[in-house]
Amino acid sequence: MSYHTRSLSSHMRAPSASSSSTGQSPALLARIEEKKAELESLRELRDLSAAVAGQMEALEKKLSTLSDGTEAKLAKPNPEAPVEEGQEVTGPLPQVLVRIPTEHAPALQAQAEAAEAAAEEESRLG
Repeated sequence: MSYHTRSLSSHMRAPSASSSSTGQSPALLARIEEKKAELESLRELRDLSAAVAGQMEALEKKLSTLSDGTEAKLAKPNPEAPVEEGQEVTGPLPQVLVRIPTEHAPALQAQAEAAEAAAEEESRLG
């Protein structure tokens, strides 16, 4: 995205003799300062928008990588292949790609270890 810039000299008027000798009116000076502040805000908005656009592009690349990586693991069915009764239509499930920890993981781990220890104890006694 590009922004067209114009030279300011074509838009600015030459100061008249009366305004340069007596100074500009306070209302005009206030308006100029207001426009300068507005211009600065617009420049800041442009820079922030460009940064957000860059972040969105990076996110899009990461998401396409995730999507492509997942699709590569899945078996794609062949629509022309005959399907017999009892035959699985899809191939085996893909391996677990990502493990997401939960807040209950330590409690579940302790419970699993306790169950495993109880099973070992039972097998020794039984």
